[in-house]
Parts: sequence; structure tokens; C-alpha cells
Amino acid sequence: VQLQASGGGLVQPGGSLRLSCAAFGFRFDDYAIGWFRQAPGKEREGVSCISMSGYSTYYEDSVKGRFTVSRDNAKNTVYLQMNSLKPEDTAAYYCAALWAGKSDYVTDRSYEYDFWGQGTLVTVSS
Repeated sequence: VQLQASGGGLVQPGGSLRLSCAAFGFRFDDYAIGWFRQAPGKEREGVSCISMSGYSTYYEDSVKGRFTVSRDNAKNTVYLQMNSLKPEDTAAYYCAALWAGKSDYVTDRSYEYDFWGQGTLVTVSS
């Protein structure tokens, strides 16, 4: 069972990045996938989540209208498109999987997630 997050990097304010979360070793389309981030000295926070079918999504208030989560179940991959990036978006970004069966459940509660990938670092700076 593995989740691999990728796509982080250094970008100027106002720029864009697309993060990917590739899943291996489990039935991907039974799981909701969440994106979390943790900045230095701050607690981890939920950024976005997409349900097993993609029908339901969640966005934290500060990213609404700028970030878009999507998934391709045929490729076992979830994406987080991040536009209009701000310095306060700088953090390590993690993806995590939550078993949802056939429900379109989404949540930002990290303790509900079953397993986690390694982080990918996003730095927004001029």
C-alpha cells in the first residue's frame, strides 16, 4: 500500500503548480483522497478532499477558487491544481487515503484517514 505525492517546487507568487498523488497496492476507487499541508511551525491542515467517485469535493476556505482537486481512477491518481499561489501556501503537501466504500464521503479530519504518502514541498516566493 503506497501513496506517492509529487509535483512540488519553487514558484513565484501568482504562479501555478499541479500536484499528483499516485496510489499503489489497494483498491483506489473505494477510497476518498485528501490533500493536507504543513508549514514550518504550524499544525497540519486539510486543504482539499475528493470522494471515491469524484462527485463530492471539499476545499479549505483559503484555497477556494484557486485550487481544484480531480481524480482519474483509471490511472489511480489524484491531482491538485493550484493557481494564484500565495506565499502563505508554502508548505509540505501530503496526500492521504480514507476508505469510503461506495459512499461519496469527504472530510478534512486527518485522524479519519487510513494511510499517508510522503510530502512534496511547495515554496511560493519571489
